[in-house]
Amino acid sequence: MMADDTDPAELDERQVSVEREAILAAIVDNEPGVLARVVGLVSARGYNIESLTVAETDVERHTSRITLVTRGTSAKIEQIKAQLGRLVPVRRVIDVTVEKDALERELALVKVVNTGEQRVESMRLADIFRARALDTTHTSFVFEVTGAREKINAFIDLMRPLGLTEVSRTGVLSIRRGARTD
Repeated sequence: MMADDTDPAELDERQVSVEREAILAAIVDNEPGVLARVVGLVSARGYNIESLTVAETDVERHTSRITLVTRGTSAKIEQIKAQLGRLVPVRRVIDVTVEKDALERELALVKVVNTGEQRVESMRLADIFRARALDTTHTSFVFEVTGAREKINAFIDLMRPLGLTEVSRTGVLSIRRGARTD
């Protein structure tokens, strides 16, 4: 037994069963049905996809990057990565969460409908969060805000009492810092 009366085997079991968030990037062939196969593989194992982005990233090589955010134990995340890697159209799978040199960003469009002092406060907060007004009318704004999910969540939370009516988000995007590529 350890000093705190915890069995080492029990401690290992708890560490294995702890869920973590995983941001996975899959470089795939850009062809019909690939996205459905990737999503189907993850959801068939009972995991929710919290965020999903996909776009062609190399026209010449005809490849796309699928970035998905899910939660699970380390063992389950490793299983998902291995199974994704076995899909024929998947060229590479990267666990962005374990990369120390990865940048993560999200983009959101936030619509706020208000007048008077609430309007002034909306603009003041947008300035603090470096959000850009993309559309302005006498009674509404559409702001564009980019950054970490926590920043976007905070901006949205502050806009709620000021007349928030609609939000559209991209989901997480990621890329490594420096010259190294995925």
